[in-house]
Amino acid sequence: MDKLIALYTFAVTAGAYMWSLFLNKRYSSPFTNPVFVSTLLIIFVLVCSNIHYTEYQITKDFLAFFLGPATVALAIPLYQNREVLFRNIIPSFAGLLAGSLVSIMVTVFLLKSLHLSSEIIRSMSLKTITTPIAIEVASIIHGDGILTAIFVILTGMVGAMTGPWIMNKMKIYHPLSRGLAFGTQAHGIGTAQAAAEGELQAAIAGVAMGLNGIFVSFLAPLVIPWLTK
Repeated sequence: MDKLIALYTFAVTAGAYMWSLFLNKRYSSPFTNPVFVSTLLIIFVLVCSNIHYTEYQITKDFLAFFLGPATVALAIPLYQNREVLFRNIIPSFAGLLAGSLVSIMVTVFLLKSLHLSSEIIRSMSLKTITTPIAIEVASIIHGDGILTAIFVILTGMVGAMTGPWIMNKMKIYHPLSRGLAFGTQAHGIGTAQAAAEGELQAAIAGVAMGLNGIFVSFLAPLVIPWLTK
């Protein structure tokens, strides 16, 4: 029975993503982003099929297994485009640091103005770094790991959905700039969106995601407790 459920949920996941890719190509819009559409569709089908999240665990673990090789594979376009990165290393690093700092500060000050609890503020302030790092850092700064994971996933999804539209409106077309923005602000989901745009965007987004995670993991325990006093 468990194997049948696993096959069914895998088929639902693959089918939902393939259909969402078709929909996005046919009707390009932030609201037809494949990650957004496929997530809603998978949830809808699983709920209608009365399949609990724990029963989806086998499929989730199977797909998560390939995240490692997929992440390592980003090294290939990075190596192929290394000269572009080296030529722009200083502005790229400056942009990454600025993006990380501004994201944390704007989030903290905005949530404080709404008089939300310190726990929510600390949890949400880590929304732009990848989930495994964010959860660990949340425990250090006394945030809630579950809330942090939710905020991280939502941030990545919204970033992948609206990022292309916002950058197009602002006439930001350079592959390096777009990859840097996706990786810094929308981590893994943003990197997937960057990969859909091109190899250079994917390479830069992968580097930005990793460096941003490292930078925020050192910065957050020092800055966020002070900002949330």
